[in-house]
Amino acid sequence: MNVDASFFTYFADSGSVIKTVILLLVLASIMSWTFIFQRAFFLKKTKSAVARFEDIFWSGSDLNKLYNDLTHRQENTEGMAHIFTAGFKEFMRLRKQPGLSSAMIMEGVQRAMRIARSREMDKLEQHLSFLATVGSTSPYVGLFGTVWGIMTAFHALGTVQQATIAMVAPGISEALITTAMGLFAAIPAVIAYNRFANDVERVLNQYDTFHEEFSSILYRQTHQTAIEPSVGVGVHA
Repeated sequence: MNVDASFFTYFADSGSVIKTVILLLVLASIMSWTFIFQRAFFLKKTKSAVARFEDIFWSGSDLNKLYNDLTHRQENTEGMAHIFTAGFKEFMRLRKQPGLSSAMIMEGVQRAMRIARSREMDKLEQHLSFLATVGSTSPYVGLFGTVWGIMTAFHALGTVQQATIAMVAPGISEALITTAMGLFAAIPAVIAYNRFANDVERVLNQYDTFHEEFSSILYRQTHQTAIEPSVGVGVHA
């Protein structure tokens, strides 16, 4: 309770520059924690969806049926399911066109899956740049407030004949509040960014692995000319 009272006392007694710095850091901290909770929930949901889709995909189910089930759902497909539907849709479209070689079909399929992966990567990395910015710049913003406060405190000492520690200490303690606020905003942002960046990299690696494995499956299907598009396409290890 004393700490809180001291903080608000320092804030009320500080100058306009120090108040602006503190308010900016408080706002950055609030936004950081908002994005931290949002990203944590989103990445947890994404990893669960990836696990569920892989279980269904590698269960040996018919790919036509899986594609129809995913595209006829009311909600939009996301994550690995989005990469699958984008690639399979392009595969079925190109295979119906006469005169296309296997290489041309696979080039179109892989292009469609790369575009889908890029969109999913944007979703995964959303707000991470903000956390990185807060983590890297907040200490410097707090340090700026501290330097400004110390400059103001020593400038005020120039108007007195004799300086004492009692005159210097309050101004310096007020100035150091901004450094503490900078660290308070930066530390959670840095920890969260490192954790989320690692999670995003793992999910993207799973996307890339699926991309290669699914491309291999479709490549084998392009050489089975006896199979018509209307016939079920299955997963074969």
